[in-house]
Amino acid sequence: MRNMLTKIAAILAFIIGGMAVVAGVQVLLGNDPGYYVIDWVPVYNYTAGILTAVVTATLIWRKSRLAWFAAIATLSLHTLVMLLLLTVHRDVVAVDSIRAMTIRMLAWAIIMGLMYAQLRKDRASQRLTDEPHHLAAIRR
Repeated sequence: MRNMLTKIAAILAFIIGGMAVVAGVQVLLGNDPGYYVIDWVPVYNYTAGILTAVVTATLIWRKSRLAWFAAIATLSLHTLVMLLLLTVHRDVVAVDSIRAMTIRMLAWAIIMGLMYAQLRKDRASQRLTDEPHHLAAIRR
């Protein structure tokens, strides 16, 4: 199937975004996770999850020119939040929050790896289809 790696990347982005939405909504609705929650983290989880599941996953699925930008921005944002949690909030951050951010960062590394592999595959395929035309032009 053509674009299989891109489709897998988009599905993973949708799933990881959906997981963040669920995590954020549960706390925002008042469900006590059993540990101290940094006030802005559930809002971040919810917002980043919605943007990931709706916008970024769709851009990746459609192979939009903005897909790479969105994927890099998403990974960068998760990395920034992880750094904030590990530095500014290191004394109060829950292990579950660190675990969730680690999973997101790893998932985005995998998503971007799949996108890159698809890009290389597409370029190789394009070279194969362009070569006969190139050789025909040389022969003339």
